Amino acid sequence: MGALAQVVARQRAEMERLRAQAATAAVLERAKGALMALTGCTPDAAGEELLHRAKAAHRTLLEECWITLGGLVPPLRAAVPDPGPVATGDSSPDAVGAGGPAPWDGTDTGDTGDTEDDDFAVLGRLGEALARVDTPQELARCLLEHLARDMEADAVMLYRRLPAGGLRLIGHAGIDDTLAAQWCQVPPLSGIAALDALRAGRPRWLENIDGDRERYLLIGDPPERWGSRAWLPVPVGDTTDVCVGVLRARGGPFGPTVRRLLRAVARLCAGRLRAFGAPQDQDPAGAGDAAQAVFGSLPGAAMLLTPLRALSGEVEDYRIDAATADAVDIVGRTGGELVGRRLLECFPSMAGEQLWEGCLSTLNTGEPYEGEPFAHEEVVAGAAGVSRYSIRAARLGGGLVLTWIRRESSDRQEQRLSDVQRLGNLGWANWHLLSDEDSWSSQVFAIFDRDPAEGPIPLTDLPAHALPEDAPSLARAIRELVRTGRPFDVPFRIRAGGGLRHLRAVAEAVADADGTPVEVHGFVQDLTAQRSVELALVESEQEILAQHGVLRAERTLAARLQHALLPLPTRPVRLAGLRVEVAYLPAQSGLHVGGDWFSAIELPDGDALFVVGDVAGHGIDAVATMAQLRFTAKGMVITGSSLTGALARLNALLLHSRDSHGTATMVLARYTAAERRLVWAQAGHPPPLLLRDGEVRFLGRPRGMLLGASPAPIYEEADCRLRPGDRLLLYTDGLVERPTEGIDLGLERLAEAVVAHRESGPGSLAALLATVLEEERRDDVCVVDIQVPGEPDKPE
Repeated sequence: MGALAQVVARQRAEMERLRAQAATAAVLERAKGALMALTGCTPDAAGEELLHRAKAAHRTLLEECWITLGGLVPPLRAAVPDPGPVATGDSSPDAVGAGGPAPWDGTDTGDTGDTEDDDFAVLGRLGEALARVDTPQELARCLLEHLARDMEADAVMLYRRLPAGGLRLIGHAGIDDTLAAQWCQVPPLSGIAALDALRAGRPRWLENIDGDRERYLLIGDPPERWGSRAWLPVPVGDTTDVCVGVLRARGGPFGPTVRRLLRAVARLCAGRLRAFGAPQDQDPAGAGDAAQAVFGSLPGAAMLLTPLRALSGEVEDYRIDAATADAVDIVGRTGGELVGRRLLECFPSMAGEQLWEGCLSTLNTGEPYEGEPFAHEEVVAGAAGVSRYSIRAARLGGGLVLTWIRRESSDRQEQRLSDVQRLGNLGWANWHLLSDEDSWSSQVFAIFDRDPAEGPIPLTDLPAHALPEDAPSLARAIRELVRTGRPFDVPFRIRAGGGLRHLRAVAEAVADADGTPVEVHGFVQDLTAQRSVELALVESEQEILAQHGVLRAERTLAARLQHALLPLPTRPVRLAGLRVEVAYLPAQSGLHVGGDWFSAIELPDGDALFVVGDVAGHGIDAVATMAQLRFTAKGMVITGSSLTGALARLNALLLHSRDSHGTATMVLARYTAAERRLVWAQAGHPPPLLLRDGEVRFLGRPRGMLLGASPAPIYEEADCRLRPGDRLLLYTDGLVERPTEGIDLGLERLAEAVVAHRESGPGSLAALLATVLEEERRDDVCVVDIQVPGEPDKPE
């Protein structure tokens, strides 16, 4: 047994060696073909060119082949230039992107001596491993396997740029499936290191976690999981749409040698990415020739499959090792054309279906699996026809034999009848009135939850199994049928299967020559699911109507409370020499009342106080919180509190209120008429808009977190000197936010509208709002329009 095991081990090793040799030869031939197509040279000249390039750049032949397939660079005949200095220690992404080291071009050799030899050994091992990589996911695992040992990498991610500008994760290793699902699709946002690297065409070295988190949105939960990261674009042909991410748990910079190697690895991956999708080479050792010879002589459609497993041991796909001449894939390939290909390449619809699970079960348990019959259109003798097939899977050694079984016409008819009864949840029944030869289909026994060994229920005994309130109508219909031959269609209920079932019985009589009924045939249908849905719909409609009434009452009450707490002036008012106009527009969609509010009052010392705020949420709770904040804010400022002090106290009030999770935004502004000085502070609110001399700008926001978000926020003040003719707008986010766009677009739209409607006067605010707002508003809008009167004309 030991000697036999050694022989098997040697045979397996030889098989792997032959496969690797064949894969390497295939890569070499593809690279030679690429050069021939590019330069028009002969195969021998292309081979010599590859050897020359490899020798000149100190690379292995396989490595040079991958680089050639990825870049298709022009012929290399000049001497290798001396390498320039390698940037070290610079973790600034901007420095690397603008003036840092250029992408690796095959001539950057860096250090010499033993370090250079080690670099070539690393790339050589990786180049040999790439010959056995068939998918981007396998590529990510291969990279991590080699980079973890030589460059202390802990995770690898591969992203491909989408036509819309975002990213899609095509391969990963070293991260869990949850994190991969979260970062599977990345929109085209700013602050994404991988996108930044692709746009600039240069690597991004993230080597300072504290500084990097300010520039980029870092991957990881938490982001400190990886202390340093490198994102390197992979040039595939004339495009750069793939980015390799190398994540390290260890922080600190990537050394010059590591940077050079990573750029070389990215270039090396280009060839493999370019070769994806090419047909898989057939078994070079001819191990499947005998199996294919057997299958080629068999009738019908069948295939011999070998499972292909991931590193976790799960079956990812199957390799087709043999196929009969009648086996056809979705693109029309048959027989030997299928050998060596992946099953999901030939039949992609199998992924995730019941047949896939059945094959896995057969592979694990050895029990054969036969799937549900399906229809298939085929052409026989020039005529198209539809036949029914079922697929059977059986284990053979460590693989599977997949067979397509054609159903005959009688089988098809029986299967159709069975399908109709199953899909309609009904079954046929025959009752002989002159004998005991009653018969039911299996579906009727299942509907009545009756053992077939007990036989069918006689027709006249059927009412005894119905509920007492349904039995009379069913008995009357059966008597009419038996006496006069009148057919019936009667609903009734029974207790079966541990519950109540709603049934429907339809029957008609077959009479003899004298017109006397002698046989009854019909069907019984189970309508329990349909009746349950109907009852559930009725209950749901009643609940919806009740809830709708409650919401309407709540809206009415909240609206009345809001109007009582927030009276609106009917015309512009004068405060501290300013002309102030206020607009409040409630939302037009939904049954919610928001918590937007304003205050515009003159203080005892002659100054003016302006407040605009927005409470998160809707309904009565939002209105109540709005009233509490509105009156408290005015009271604090009137009694001498500073603006920042008032915001800090309002924040504490909101944190200790009845709803401890409530938040609000606010702007407080105090205007001194003598100095025309506006001092203001904000808590997470959009900035005021200033119109001066026909130009607009948003005031720079001082620091301030929204109310109720933190127990220790920091609030700061800012001031602004107003001039005659200035116009200042305070507003809530309902004026600039729309569900389908960012707030920046809304702010830009507001600025353009203010310039277009810069003339002040009656109706100017209404015209401005009509330009900015949509026809249907989803949120409340509150605007305070402050205008500084212009200087009076001087007498001549």
